[in-house]
Amino acid sequence: MQGDSALGRALVLVRSLRAGCSWDHAQTPQTLRPYLVEEVLELDQAIRDGDPIALRDELGDLLLHLAFQIVIAEERSQFNAEAVTRGLEQKMRRRHPDLFAGRGGADHEHWEHTKRRERGSAGTLAGLPVTLPPLLMAFRLQARAAGVGFDWPDERGPLDKVREEAAEVERTTRGGTPAALLEEVGDLLFAVVNLARKLGVDPGAALERANDKFTSRFAALEKLAQERGLEVGRASLEELDKLWDEVKSTG
Repeated sequence: MQGDSALGRALVLVRSLRAGCSWDHAQTPQTLRPYLVEEVLELDQAIRDGDPIALRDELGDLLLHLAFQIVIAEERSQFNAEAVTRGLEQKMRRRHPDLFAGRGGADHEHWEHTKRRERGSAGTLAGLPVTLPPLLMAFRLQARAAGVGFDWPDERGPLDKVREEAAEVERTTRGGTPAALLEEVGDLLFAVVNLARKLGVDPGAALERANDKFTSRFAALEKLAQERGLEVGRASLEELDKLWDEVKSTG
């Protein structure tokens, strides 16, 4: 890895930090985990906001964390940046053989087949991080299963499944136990994620948009209530519903 490359300069920076700062020197891969997760989430927010300056800065912060992990591994004689990059190159060449042979890129089916072969006997669903957010975990589990043919042919199947699971929830509300209700609501959420996947919709992005819309509309409701002399915490549901309908009618 050339020292004057972008990654090379980041590695030099981290080595200097490790040598000259007691806090940086004391860090381990384990102690850096919470900061790494925070940086990834901040990067995700910058992508969501579409802010190129914030995106650039957050990518820099993430690069710093990647460099930290590599330098610590170097110190422990585990691997170095060259091994990381070489492993990445080899993996991409395995998964895109036609592309690197000059015959065009492999399709997604080939990609998934190669990944399954690499996982070996571990199983189709093996290897997903247990710390994935539940919504993303559901999406990835379903995508993995679909990769081996366990999937609906079109969106009609998952749409019917959503209706079926909604009916199950309704039945469970009439005399079901809390544990049963928890299970049925989970099944309904799982089915909705599957429907989103079949429709080509990112369920996380869809829920984010719904959250943003609700937040914006409820703030408008509170403002309208204040203008009408109503206190939101004391207003009746009927009064709040009327305000909500007004807010919705304006977009």
